[in-house]
Amino acid sequence: MNRQNNAFRISFFCLLALILALGVFPQTYKTNANSKSFTITQDLSQSPINKSNTNASIDNTGNIAAVSTTGITSNFRSWLSANGYSSYDFARDDLTGGSYGGKASATDTVVNQPVIFIHGNSDKAVGSSFGQTGWTASIDYFMSQGYKTSELYATTYGPANALLSSEQYHSRAYLTKIRAFIQAVKQYTGATKVDIVSHSLGVTLARKAIKGGLAYDPLNGSYYDLGPSLTSSVDTFVGIAGANRGLTSCYLAGGTTPTCDDEVGLYPGYLVGLLGPYNVSSYLVDLNASSRYEGAYIYSMWSTVDEVVGYGTVVYGKYTCQIPGQTGEKVFSSAPYGHFGLKDSTGYYQWRMVKSHTTN
Repeated sequence: MNRQNNAFRISFFCLLALILALGVFPQTYKTNANSKSFTITQDLSQSPINKSNTNASIDNTGNIAAVSTTGITSNFRSWLSANGYSSYDFARDDLTGGSYGGKASATDTVVNQPVIFIHGNSDKAVGSSFGQTGWTASIDYFMSQGYKTSELYATTYGPANALLSSEQYHSRAYLTKIRAFIQAVKQYTGATKVDIVSHSLGVTLARKAIKGGLAYDPLNGSYYDLGPSLTSSVDTFVGIAGANRGLTSCYLAGGTTPTCDDEVGLYPGYLVGLLGPYNVSSYLVDLNASSRYEGAYIYSMWSTVDEVVGYGTVVYGKYTCQIPGQTGEKVFSSAPYGHFGLKDSTGYYQWRMVKSHTTN
């Protein structure tokens, strides 16, 4: 693996990007520690939540209704334990907002096709702090459109610590956990198919979790087999702000951290004159060697003002957030649709892609 002594530099850049994003796309958060729930206050004047035919729960101060951060339901917990999933720790009770979803009781029904949300680097299932809002806004929007907790699911696969963001990569632990979560939700709900909405690092993790097959983790046991493809289990796949062709910032940093690694990270390779790119991350090469395996319908959502992906999201003349073979895309070019706004302010479009297979 490509390792040099300037790892501090990329860690600094990651933190700087978060700081700049906070300044460019400010949001206000209010937390209620006693009830373990929170509301997000944001500028709704440009938000898709104002689209017609919506019933979003917003009070007269602009607050989006609270989403529980107490974790998956007791019914789902019991089912996971009884069906061999305990070792994956989907509940993540070590975190406030470490998981979400499940039936209220054995008699609870699942009417809408279940939606599984896969967060990005250092984020978590649901939350209230900048960079760790998780899928709070999306879950609230889906619930405003008639979805229930038994139809919306999220877990936390990583440490949920921004200080460790440069150490996160496409690891065996993360891939097997995400893949098992997809299988568990499908089995638990009895659904024929599920929908998946992913963000940032979660996009490239979820794509491989679905693709299956041979994988590589030099930091944890070398080669391993994820198992057969899960393509037939996924109806709609939505990838928001994913670095499917790598990150230019990883090239500039020299691939010095696990996140930017040239084997299991987001290293985009390099050019020799006009030829290349060469030495692209082996993980990304495998991911993009084939297409249309993510689901029956595949959508990307990205922004040319994404402050984390950067450079207009262009990597060697191509938009890195596009998914090869995608069905369609939704593209933004102004605030508030930066890296986190793309997730938190696009509930309407996520819902339309999942429910109606359209981008408008």
